[in-house]
Amino acid sequence: MIGDKKVLFSGMQATGNLTLGNYLGALKNWVTLSDEYECFYSVVDMHSITVRQDPATLRKRARALLTLYIAAGLDPEKNCIYYQSHVSGHAELAWILNCFTYMGELNRMTQFKDKAAKHADNINAGLFTYPVLMAADILLYQADVVPVGIDQMQHLEITRDIAERFNNIYGDVFTIPEAYVGKVGAKIMSLQDPERKMSKSDENPNASIYLMDDMDTIMRKCKRAVTDSEAQILYRDEQPGVKNLINIYSACTGKTPDEVVKEFDGKGYGDFKMAVGESVCAVLKPLQDEATRLEKDKAYIDGIIKANAEKAGYFANKTLRKVQKKIGFPERIR
Repeated sequence: MIGDKKVLFSGMQATGNLTLGNYLGALKNWVTLSDEYECFYSVVDMHSITVRQDPATLRKRARALLTLYIAAGLDPEKNCIYYQSHVSGHAELAWILNCFTYMGELNRMTQFKDKAAKHADNINAGLFTYPVLMAADILLYQADVVPVGIDQMQHLEITRDIAERFNNIYGDVFTIPEAYVGKVGAKIMSLQDPERKMSKSDENPNASIYLMDDMDTIMRKCKRAVTDSEAQILYRDEQPGVKNLINIYSACTGKTPDEVVKEFDGKGYGDFKMAVGESVCAVLKPLQDEATRLEKDKAYIDGIIKANAEKAGYFANKTLRKVQKKIGFPERIR
């Protein structure tokens, strides 16, 4: 708890470009949480380097992501929006927690297996211990809740295991985090393979709508979206492409899937795809305009980066000093 609020932590990697799925599934819903929680939203650039990055590109994308957080409606006065790499406590606590994490636990992490298969030429120790750094991210701020998708649930479970193991040895040091249960964001699938989630790393440029795609590109991608030969707009698993487009339209307009089905009863896929594209454009255009405006205000963004790194560092150091004392590190002479 900070004051009378529970603490919430989340973050996104500064790799690739954010998709419509990232926005509708997570970022859009983050905006409503600051009244209820003390929120820490990190640009997790330390996680990004488990895969080789071009330095200039990583810096550019990290700043663009932080700017998009704000453009999407996250108030930097109410939410702590910061770069993970600007708070050394993430790395310091991760090393300590490495010493309380078992190899067998890390061997069971399915994401490591998936990423190792994709990057067989660079299976590094950071990729293997990635869940420990994620645990440090969460525990450093004594987070009560963490919004996680199904693919990240395993990482939250190992975080809880590490925290409980540490607490059993040294007493009540870490808050045991819970999965955030609240308004569930829309699960947006690939436009070209609706059995898979829309992804920043998809090699097919038509599979994902990126937050900074221009309006013509958005419309073109929606028109090319995979549907089927049934020529019926129904919300059912047997039509995954159509169901995905209904979810997108529903999330962008606030209408229920049933309302969407009624609205397009008797209409063809062409009309429907056009409407989906227009609804996406209506949602993303204001966000893009605000992001463009913020990018030009260098002093404002620099001020947020500095102030929120200091705020995050203050809370991180409170936990880190407590942990260091518990495990027997010598006290600093001040």
